[in-house]
Amino acid sequence: MSNFFFLIEWLAIPLYILTGVGIVWYVYRFFRARSDMRSTFFELERDLARRRQVNAVTAIILGTQFIVIVLGVQVRAVPFLETERDLDELRSRDTVVVQDDGVFVTDTPQPLGSGQLDIVEGTPLGGDSGVGFIPTPTLTPTPVGTIVPNPPTPEGCADDRAFLQIPANGMRVFQPTTVRGSAFVENFSSAKLEISGPSTNEQYVVVDTIVQPAFQLVELSEIVPSQFEPGVYQFRLTVFDISNQLQATCMVNIYISAPPITVTPTPATGG
Repeated sequence: MSNFFFLIEWLAIPLYILTGVGIVWYVYRFFRARSDMRSTFFELERDLARRRQVNAVTAIILGTQFIVIVLGVQVRAVPFLETERDLDELRSRDTVVVQDDGVFVTDTPQPLGSGQLDIVEGTPLGGDSGVGFIPTPTLTPTPVGTIVPNPPTPEGCADDRAFLQIPANGMRVFQPTTVRGSAFVENFSSAKLEISGPSTNEQYVVVDTIVQPAFQLVELSEIVPSQFEPGVYQFRLTVFDISNQLQATCMVNIYISAPPITVTPTPATGG
């Protein structure tokens, strides 16, 4: 069925031309029949001319409805089917990646006995703290969520003046996600977070405006995917100076989808 809609979209211009010519022809026949009905005095000829008028009006209405249907297929049906096709391709890629992971096997450790551990106790950095443990540094935050393999190449993001750590390029977003990055330039004025995709007619719309510079990786805003239709989106950070000139930009590709379905465990019934 989807191939039929794609065929209509491909033949849209010839269909518009043919239907338009037909409508013009029947408009001509309508006025011709109207003129014949006025110029004759015989009731039979008047009745025939009246029927030609009705047939012409019917053909004009049907032609107009056909044009509206073709336009609806172009504007609504085909973009929706293209989005579904892209999501199916992404799901198939995810399935292939999962199937290629192989079998996970954990080595069984050997039983511990006397003399089997030959580990020399080291000295903690900075000397013996005497508190019984070694403090470890906090890990650097990493992007959360599923990263779709082989996403389109990001644009910009060449330096820290406009950089997005979360969402990362190729990230699948299915729940409210914190936007993390940095945004600053000399004579900073503002920065904007914009998104473009199926829900915005492929045009960038502003999600949030940042009025304070961020010289290091901080939380900038939040993405709420429920506001958008599923599909492939471009998420962009743009930074402007006081003359409202674009100075730095960072665009990443994200995939908005519905939350994954989780299986609810069934409690065991008692005997």
